[in-house]
Amino acid sequence: MSTGHLVTMANDIANFFSAESDRAVAVEGVLNHLRKFWDPRMRRKIVAHLHDTGGAGLGELAREAVARLAQADAVAAGPK
Repeated sequence: MSTGHLVTMANDIANFFSAESDRAVAVEGVLNHLRKFWDPRMRRKIVAHLHDTGGAGLGELAREAVARLAQADAVAAGPK
């Protein structure tokens, strides 16, 4: 799946959760969706996009959720 398509999908998910008045709840909603429904390869690719480009094309809510996903993955991987 192309990175562009993943960016579009992440933004669509974020748009759904943007109706949530509590920003933290909205970010958590996007993050949980990515964890539950995205294949690990998709998650790795969107995180790599964030690292490589700063998240070009991602909306603010989607970018924040992907950043949290990246942080969680880094913690799970342990020290290098």
